[in-house]
Amino acid sequence: MSKAVYYHAGCAICVEGERFVLQFLDTTKVDLEIVHLGTDRNRIEEAEQAGVKSVPALVIDGGVYHINFGASMEDVKQG
Repeated sequence: MSKAVYYHAGCAICVEGERFVLQFLDTTKVDLEIVHLGTDRNRIEEAEQAGVKSVPALVIDGGVYHINFGASMEDVKQG
C-alpha cells in the first residue's frame, strides 16, 4: 500500500483540495494522512524535508504534488 500525506494550512484553497483528494483517492490502495500545518506546527519541518514548497500539497511515496497555491511554506511558518 502506498503512503500519502496531504499537507495544508486550513485556507479555502487547502480545504477544497482536501475535499477533492478525499473524494478521488482510492483509500484501499493509499494510506492517507491529513496534516493541518496551522495546528500541527511541529510537522512543518517534516513537510519541508519532504519537498513541500507551498500548501496544499500531496506527498505520495516521496513524490510531491503541489495543488494550486494557497500559501508558501514561509507564510505557513509565520502563521
